[in-house]
Amino acid sequence: MDNNEFKSTVEEIPVPKEKVLNAISNGINRDGKSGHGKKKKILAGAASAAAVLGITIASGFVSPAMNNVLANAPLIGGIYQEFNDQRGVELASQNAVTELDQAVTKNGVTVKLTSAYFDGSVVSITGFVDDGVEKGRNEEGEVSFDVNFENNKGDNDPWLNGQSRDIRKVDNGYNFQWKMDYPHQAFKEDFSLPVTIHNINGIQGEWKFDIPVRQELNSAVAIDQAHEYPDKGNIIRIKEILTAKESSSLVYETTQKYKFDNIRISKAVDEKGNEYRFGNQTILEESELEGDYHSTVRTEMTKLKADATSLTFYPQVNIAAPREEQLLDKKTFTLKSERLNLGLQVNDVIQQGDQLVVDYQLTGLPKNISEHKQEVIDHNLGYAFWLVDKEYVSKIDPDNPYPPKNHGITLNKVKVIDKATAHYQSTFDLNGEDNIQDFNLEDTVLMFEFSSFVSSEELKPFTVEVPEVDE
Repeated sequence: MDNNEFKSTVEEIPVPKEKVLNAISNGINRDGKSGHGKKKKILAGAASAAAVLGITIASGFVSPAMNNVLANAPLIGGIYQEFNDQRGVELASQNAVTELDQAVTKNGVTVKLTSAYFDGSVVSITGFVDDGVEKGRNEEGEVSFDVNFENNKGDNDPWLNGQSRDIRKVDNGYNFQWKMDYPHQAFKEDFSLPVTIHNINGIQGEWKFDIPVRQELNSAVAIDQAHEYPDKGNIIRIKEILTAKESSSLVYETTQKYKFDNIRISKAVDEKGNEYRFGNQTILEESELEGDYHSTVRTEMTKLKADATSLTFYPQVNIAAPREEQLLDKKTFTLKSERLNLGLQVNDVIQQGDQLVVDYQLTGLPKNISEHKQEVIDHNLGYAFWLVDKEYVSKIDPDNPYPPKNHGITLNKVKVIDKATAHYQSTFDLNGEDNIQDFNLEDTVLMFEFSSFVSSEELKPFTVEVPEVDE
C-alpha cells in the first residue's frame, strides 16, 4: 500500500479521535494528583486502536478534516491542538472559547490561565505555570496541582470527580489543561467559576482566580422511555438528550436492587448505524424507596445527529458484592461470594517477623482464561485484600471505604505459585506506610473483595424513539 492509499484508508476509519488521543496523552502525562485513592484496578481499553492511531500521528499524517478545522481556528486553537483536543479546536474555530489573561504569582511561582470552554457537560481550563515549580518536590517534568473549585475543600469537591489533567513542557515552564464534568443538575449559560490552587509540587500558596464560563443554551430532546429487566431487578429510563455545539449529554434514571451495582450505557446506535459513545457519569440524584435504589445520571455523549429518529442502547452492569471477612484466629478457612459464585480457599497464614504471608487459591474462576485476563487478576490481587484491626471494622465509612490510619493494611505483594490451580501467596508489610498498631493475628480481620475479579455483565439492548429536537 502506498502513502496515498494509506491516507485514504485511514481517513475512512471511524475512530473516536478525541477520546483515544486523550487516553494516550493522559496515560503518558498523567498528573500525580489526578487520582484520589490508592486502589488501582485495571480496566480493559482500546489499546489496539490507540496504538494504530499513535502510529498514524507519529508518521506525520493528520486527516484533511482536522487540517481544515485548524486552518479556520483562531490562534487559541493551537493550545487545543497541542493537547489533542479536537472539540477544543472545533470550538475555537467557532469563537466559542473564552480567552483568559489572568496571572497570579505566589512564592516565586506564576500561574496564568489562558482559556476556558463549556460544551455539553464538560468544562475545560487551560493555563501555564512557569519553571518556578521545579523548585518543588516533584520529579523533573512532573507538575501536580492541589486545586479546588467553587470554594469547595479537599477531595469532596464534586468538580474533581472524573477530572482529567494534562501537562506539556514548553519554554520556561509548562502548559496544562484541566477537564471537569459539570457537577450540577441545572445548567447555567453564563457563570463565574472560582478556582483556588493550594499548592503546586508541594509549594504552598493560594493562587486564586475567577473564571468566566459561558455556553449557549443546549437544545433538548425529551424521550422519557423505560426498559425493565425483571430477572435482574433493574430498570433504565432514558429521560432526555441535551446537545451543545460539539457534544451531547444523556440523562437517564436507573432502579436497582443492589446499592453499589453500577449500571452504565456503553454505546448507542441510531437507525442509520451511526455509533455514539459515552464518557464519565455524573450522579445528579440518589434515593432509596421500598428497598430499591434510584439514581439520576448524566453522561457525556457523542453529538447526536440532527436527523436521528431512534437509538438502540447497549447497557451493562458492573456487579458489586460486599467484602467477605474472616478473623485471623485460624490458619485455614474458606470465603465465598454467593452472588458472584467465587471463592477464596486460604491454606495457611504465617507471620514471619515484619511480614505476614497468606497462602491461598481462588475458586470459581472461568476456565481457559486469556493471558490478558490473567494479568488483570494477578494485578488486582494486590488490592483485593485488607487487613483491619477488628475494633475498627465497624468504623469504616461505607461511602468512602478505607480503614482508619494505623488500623489497616490495604496493599500486598503477590506471588504466583501455580496459574493452573489459581494458587498464590500474598505478603503484607506489617511496618509499611499502612500498618496496624500492636498487630496481633487473633485481633485482625482479613477482608476480601471478590468484585475485583468479575467483568461487567452485558444487558440486553433496547431501542427508544427520538422525537424531533425541541429548539
